Amino acid sequence: MTTTIAVDQTIQAWGNGLGVRITAPIAKAAKFARGLVIKVEVVEGGIFLRAVGQPTLTLEQKLKQFDPDIHGGEVMATGRVGAEVF
Repeated sequence: MTTTIAVDQTIQAWGNGLGVRITAPIAKAAKFARGLVIKVEVVEGGIFLRAVGQPTLTLEQKLKQFDPDIHGGEVMATGRVGAEVF
């Protein structure tokens, strides 16, 4: 049996459109994160949000995951190929 979390929210103006804030408990239960690609579908009685991709990482998040031992080092392990000046 799956646990259902339900909250009452209010639709608000957001620029030229409308928006609903996804609160932290709902986002955590749905495994939603900033940058996650979702599909919004109109269904009978409302809308349905479904995750369809992986979160897009910010530069800060990418740099945090960077490991010089794995990703660092020389790109070309061979010697000089042209007229490089050192």
